[in-house]
Amino acid sequence: MGKGNWLESRKDIKILDCTIRDGGLINNYHFSDEFVKATYNACVDSGIEYMEIGKICSKTIMSEKEYGKFNFSEEKDIRAIVGENNTDLKLAVMADIGRTLKEEILPKKDSVIDMIRVATYIHQIPKALELIEDAHQKGYKTAINIMAISKVFESDLDDALKLLCDSNVDIIYLVDSFGSFYSEQIKELTNKYMKFAKDSGKEVGIHTHNNQQLAYANIIESLILGTSYLDTTICGMGRGAGNCPTELLMTFLKNPKYKLKPMLKFIEEYMVKMQKKENWGYSIPYMITGYLNEHPRSAIKFIDDNRTDFMKFDDELKNI
Repeated sequence: MGKGNWLESRKDIKILDCTIRDGGLINNYHFSDEFVKATYNACVDSGIEYMEIGKICSKTIMSEKEYGKFNFSEEKDIRAIVGENNTDLKLAVMADIGRTLKEEILPKKDSVIDMIRVATYIHQIPKALELIEDAHQKGYKTAINIMAISKVFESDLDDALKLLCDSNVDIIYLVDSFGSFYSEQIKELTNKYMKFAKDSGKEVGIHTHNNQQLAYANIIESLILGTSYLDTTICGMGRGAGNCPTELLMTFLKNPKYKLKPMLKFIEEYMVKMQKKENWGYSIPYMITGYLNEHPRSAIKFIDDNRTDFMKFDDELKNI
């Protein structure tokens, strides 16, 4: 069967562009309103289904001096960009355990946000479920991203997935936090997530990182097996090695609802300058943390320190 045939039958596939949220990790969300507005317009004009416009952390916990406004994503700041969002594009924000206060999340009827996503480590699942339940009761579509599962025992992951399937969460995300997974692992994990989802009426999403230049390939592997929500960022902009590029996945899906030229226009006018200003994308330090299944924080420090002693860095992470 040709690619076009099976893709045409997949009405469930949705791109969720995380450029502002994941990309914000490279500059502490110090984006201009102009840049965020241009990103929004590019997503609208390109036919993208979802845009994650930032995080919803509390200003009582994180500093406004250190972080830009879309680390907090207050309703007034979002509306300054999107107005009433009278478009087909849906908006998402991400909640962080310990940094997001459910009391500060408005009811859906008072917000232009459509989806609340919760990022959680596996030991934080009970607190994550509290946020999910609160968002669900307030009228939002909800998703949960279990991070760092490459460091988790299979039995613990199974237990977590059972808890999630018994909850009101709508979408469960398979997350390759360290960009360490290969296609066979993505296949095995996607089949696991899909089985749990099928039995409980949930949908599955995937979020990948590009430490080993596999973010794009791993998303394709997962969507073939049934994953519906596909996280991307424009030009792959994201923490460390970055993510699967939005524009690249659009060309693979070949759905006529996606329009590439508005995305290319945005890249031409904004991302070329951004790439010169900020540092993300595949590099040797991120490759080393990826293949060793380690958090990219050590690679970020290595790069910030202007180091190029790759062999020593590799030995340091191996504790040689």
